[in-house]
Amino acid sequence: MEPLPFLDQFQEFHHIHGTNVRLDPTGTQATRVESFANGVCFSREPLSPGEIFLVEIEEKELGWCGHLRIGLTARDPLTLETVPEYSLPDLMDLGDSWVFAITRNHNRVVEEAAVAPEREGAGDGGLAGGHRLGDGREEGGRRLPRLGGGDVEEEAINPKPKTFFTDSHLQIEKVKIPMDKLVGRSRPGRFSHILDDLYKTNALPPTARRSRIGVLYVPKGQGLADMHVVINGEDMGASAKGIPMLQPLYAVVDVYSATKQVRIVQVEYGFSSLQTLCRKCIQKNIVHRMALDWLELPERLKHYCKYE
Repeated sequence: MEPLPFLDQFQEFHHIHGTNVRLDPTGTQATRVESFANGVCFSREPLSPGEIFLVEIEEKELGWCGHLRIGLTARDPLTLETVPEYSLPDLMDLGDSWVFAITRNHNRVVEEAAVAPEREGAGDGGLAGGHRLGDGREEGGRRLPRLGGGDVEEEAINPKPKTFFTDSHLQIEKVKIPMDKLVGRSRPGRFSHILDDLYKTNALPPTARRSRIGVLYVPKGQGLADMHVVINGEDMGASAKGIPMLQPLYAVVDVYSATKQVRIVQVEYGFSSLQTLCRKCIQKNIVHRMALDWLELPERLKHYCKYE
């Protein structure tokens, strides 16, 4: 595969965003500070073909129904008079935008054998299977009753976990993405080594904390591309087809409803940094992450190995 042009690009959120969004000083963490809407964010720079914009869900807010939304837009954030309240349907209704609503289940795109010509939408951002991207409107901003003190989203377990986490890269068409950063990790604790196995087999819901969700577009020829959503290292398929590549495409992340805070995860496409190589070497030779506390290592290095 040819060298990628975006190897050294540090991804950040655009300073233009929804009114309820607050960015941290690094521009890599976005928090919705109130309500359930006005949480639309954009990538600071347009994405290159095959470049994934990956975020991790860091915090959730109990009681809301609906989750993170992610996609692409050909609209430069600087040209927007106001940032739409919702990515779905408001931003999409402006045109030149393709957004996918993440749900606890049913995120995989199922290709239909035949699509009627009038529904196919080839060349104008047509959607896989000829249907509109899920907008989750029935979920929009409704409060759910609080049952007990737990978060049902994070307690649900997929009874049929995938076993795809064996390859070093995720391949989508001709695009290869290092698997290392695509899968989230549990927070260090007593059962971290058990939870890590659940994350690696994609057994936890995509809407849970520490879940990692990304978007990218893959060129298909004739100036068109397909949009793919990746959830915890697994490609959900082409969620939008026939996207024109004539204009720059920005990532869209809607910190919506139950999703309260997300952080950008930087993906290394080329040779791993010395820091990453050291981390991998240490992790390879320990039983599980809690064993790091027994090693005579600087605390910052222990912290880095635990969280990444």
